[in-house]
Amino acid sequence: MAHLDFTQPPFDVLSMAERQSIRKNTQIRYLAKSESLLAEELQCLYVVIKGQIEQSLDGEFVGSYLGSNHSDHLNNNDWFDSRRLPESSANGNPNTEALQTYQFTATEDTLLLQIAGSAVGKISAQNHLVRQMLSDKLPERLKALQQRRNHKVTNPNAYNDQQEVQQIMLQPVIDVSLLPVHIVDASNSLYDAACIMTQVGLKHVLVRPSNPSDNTEDKHHGTGHMLGILTDTDICRAVSEQQNPATTTCQRYANFNLRTINATDEIGDALLTMTRYRIHRLPVIDHNGDVAGVLGQSDMLAHIGHHSQLISIQIEQAKDLSSLNTAVELIGRYIRVQHQNGVKIGNISRMVQTLNAQVFTKLWQLIVPDEVMANTCLIVMGSEGRGEQIMRTDQDNALIMRDGYTHDDLAQFADTFNSHLATLGYPLCDGNIMMTNPMWRQPLKAFNAQISWWFKNTDPMHGIYLSAILDGEYVCGDESLLTQVRQHLKVAHRQSDPMFVRQFARAALQFGDVNQWWQKFVPLLGGKADSHDIDLKKAGIFPLVHGIRTLALENDILEVPSTKNRLKALVKNQALTQERADNLLEALEFFMAQRLSVALSTDDRHARQVNPTTLTALERDLLKECLSVVKSFKTQLRQHYQLEIA
Repeated sequence: MAHLDFTQPPFDVLSMAERQSIRKNTQIRYLAKSESLLAEELQCLYVVIKGQIEQSLDGEFVGSYLGSNHSDHLNNNDWFDSRRLPESSANGNPNTEALQTYQFTATEDTLLLQIAGSAVGKISAQNHLVRQMLSDKLPERLKALQQRRNHKVTNPNAYNDQQEVQQIMLQPVIDVSLLPVHIVDASNSLYDAACIMTQVGLKHVLVRPSNPSDNTEDKHHGTGHMLGILTDTDICRAVSEQQNPATTTCQRYANFNLRTINATDEIGDALLTMTRYRIHRLPVIDHNGDVAGVLGQSDMLAHIGHHSQLISIQIEQAKDLSSLNTAVELIGRYIRVQHQNGVKIGNISRMVQTLNAQVFTKLWQLIVPDEVMANTCLIVMGSEGRGEQIMRTDQDNALIMRDGYTHDDLAQFADTFNSHLATLGYPLCDGNIMMTNPMWRQPLKAFNAQISWWFKNTDPMHGIYLSAILDGEYVCGDESLLTQVRQHLKVAHRQSDPMFVRQFARAALQFGDVNQWWQKFVPLLGGKADSHDIDLKKAGIFPLVHGIRTLALENDILEVPSTKNRLKALVKNQALTQERADNLLEALEFFMAQRLSVALSTDDRHARQVNPTTLTALERDLLKECLSVVKSFKTQLRQHYQLEIA
């Protein structure tokens, strides 16, 4: 009798007692060619020993599971959980498919190990890793894959340390020891504020504005959003300007453009905010809108022991292209270490976006005079703008200029910027979507006029250009210029043909579904290994990104370029269910993680192709599931926008 391989998932995490229970509840099941599992047998976990099983739903192919006889490259057998139900329907109604079940049919004579579902269920209730691997929820199974990858770290101590760091990064900021809140009135003198700082041992106080109506922050919350901050540095500046601290008010030197963070936000979000805006203190706002405390940078860094801040300092201190290149190389090492240590891909990509933005800002500062910086807005687009770029691929950037402002050397500055970025390892854009192209270096009024023209959809490239600008994210300069472009995007869309968004959505369907790659393994066809690779970008990433981008455009969600934040807004607008949004995001991040794995193992900057035969059974199962999520989402788009193309 064939035996279970307890070195392979999901059985490699079982205790000795759990393995013994599985052995007692396992039997051989033989299926002749074209024979299907009976309805009463769809409550078991199966391992394919020899042969091949085809999974279908209402006669439509879903996937295949192979025995080890089909490939010398696969050192483990595929397994499937027949208890798993189809994904919830595309329209968000969980009852639509609740009564449906998958069908499993042998495409040749097949031997299976059949494990009783009752035994698996009992073990799942006690073993969270097994429960995650067999979960109906895609996010849970992806967590299991992440944990399995973490176990491959050769240094257990490094693994444990990194796991602790990742867990801490996901904790709410309220878990960090916060600095106490001390508030002074804006009419108080700097001397009064300094006395309070000295008495309580702080380097700052919060400042209550004299006229709250002048504050531009959100007034729909408590007083926390209306406060300013005064630091010891501000008082030193006043003294250096020969101001009398006893008579000079806090109002004059306090900063009321205050960055805050919610108490329920993650520590990782706080780190990103501090790193991006180069600030050292964040007032923490509670559910009433009041300040619960102040998060200090040193306290937070001590809490998490993270080293991205060191790269940020290296970038800030760069004086020339050579020293900036050193910082860029550190970003590459940071990516590799974080991925190898099992940090979630979304956390890596968002931090890399922040660090890259600092690189671009520093480079622009090294090239242009302050006058240009003050009158222009540098933005990045595409995956860099969405915060979903990890490895350095093609540049996508633009320069928005203030109306009426000119500089004779702007074209030269743009050329220097793009060429220096290429030297730093950010390749030039093949589509020329860069500020060296005059189309992407224009005054605000001309930029907006061009956007209006693109919405007329007179050229296939216009959809590509609009996709780029919709993903635009601020890097440096006058951010209000980008804000005005985003406002114009709303206006231009509302003034466009009502059918525009329907045509815009078609791009998400332009690549065919990858339905039957499971049947195209090399040993079955005798072809070359790379001839059946899956293009992760075409099959997974692009349909998800562009489909979500289209839904965001339809719902006037133009303030946030990232797919994650678009999904949040779509859920808030009730355009998607929370479960649907979670599955879409998890699938996207799975594809991103696979691309990064390819990039790190091959040094291929495009890193789009993955060979299914190189994946473990668990990874193949998740790849199938994520591709099924993409297929279901494309069906949803096709129905929603009434698109007839397949």
